[in-house]
Amino acid sequence: MLLKASISTHLADLFSALSDPTRLRIISVLLEGEMNVGEIATQLVMTESAVSHQLRGLRQMKLVRARKAGRQVYYSLDDDHVEKLYRMGLEHVEHG
Repeated sequence: MLLKASISTHLADLFSALSDPTRLRIISVLLEGEMNVGEIATQLVMTESAVSHQLRGLRQMKLVRARKAGRQVYYSLDDDHVEKLYRMGLEHVEHG
């Protein structure tokens, strides 16, 4: 099946977003459920600023979504496709 140029560009952007180890670690943490930046940063032993920077890119790619509750912003995986992509990639890597 030949992909249209626009679809192949979007797909390449998706894989590019998933090619960063820090972003993958954030996704792995969010598999546990919704969290705020501080909770994610604590689990990953990173600064909140660094996590926020990565979350911005993940939001732009529609891999995570944000929900405001008062002054807090909570992040979660955008949909089950993100989890499936992550788990399939992990299974492929662990298979070899």
